Amino acid sequence: MYLLLIRHGESVDNVGGLYAGSRDSPLTNHGVLQARRLGAHLAKRRDFIGPIKKIFTSNLQRAYRTAEAVADAQPSTDTGVTEAQARLEVVQLPDLREKDFGSFEGKKFGARTATSQGDANSDSETPDSMRIRVNRFLDVHLAPIVEEYVIKDVAVVIVAHGIILSVLLRELLSQYSTNQLDSVQGEIIAAWTNTGVLQAKIEQTNGEATSSEQSRHRDALKFTVQLTNNVDHLQGLKKTRGGIGSAKFDSRQRTMDSFFIPASKKRKLDEDEN
Repeated sequence: MYLLLIRHGESVDNVGGLYAGSRDSPLTNHGVLQARRLGAHLAKRRDFIGPIKKIFTSNLQRAYRTAEAVADAQPSTDTGVTEAQARLEVVQLPDLREKDFGSFEGKKFGARTATSQGDANSDSETPDSMRIRVNRFLDVHLAPIVEEYVIKDVAVVIVAHGIILSVLLRELLSQYSTNQLDSVQGEIIAAWTNTGVLQAKIEQTNGEATSSEQSRHRDALKFTVQLTNNVDHLQGLKKTRGGIGSAKFDSRQRTMDSFFIPASKKRKLDEDEN
């Protein structure tokens, strides 16, 4: 099975250069376009990574809106069901939230280094706290999925945030068998830009053992990172100028295409909406 670790699309606080861990910063217009490009790209890669069977996400809107774009783009193979029924469930989890920066939330980048006391007396979330959250997610949510799908060509998607994704990756590398050549002391050097994708494969190391037997012992499964911070889906995407691209996305706004619809068709659309 394939595991995709994905960072959310561009948010308003990303543009503003603000610490946004627990702050529920929304996607920008450009961030929504990034998320839609991501969804379409993963749908096209279905022949390579298999169908997406599960989507987990942080319960902060910049993450779950990105995850919803991935779910919306997935083709349905079920017949006799409505579009709403066929849509992949997006599972929102507080354990996948970004690091809480405490009193630095909403402040400009660099505010922490400007303080005389530094991080020693900071009220920001600790690395141990983040590891506890990540391991709870691995035990409660991911482990049963791995047990079910490890021998199948399917994908599981996790949409979250840069820091918590790094913690998650370190825990995965420490718990699963890996022979990564580009690892440093058991860690892969990875970073995520907005909608960047890390693709990994989880597979059996001993073909004679059954899936359920192996998946209960993570060190008996091999975890291989295949791609890091892949943003092929963003090729050719340019940010709209004049501050429009950086503005908060408003779902009530019409797309640019609607302004170029012939007048007769536009009148009919307006009549249908009334």
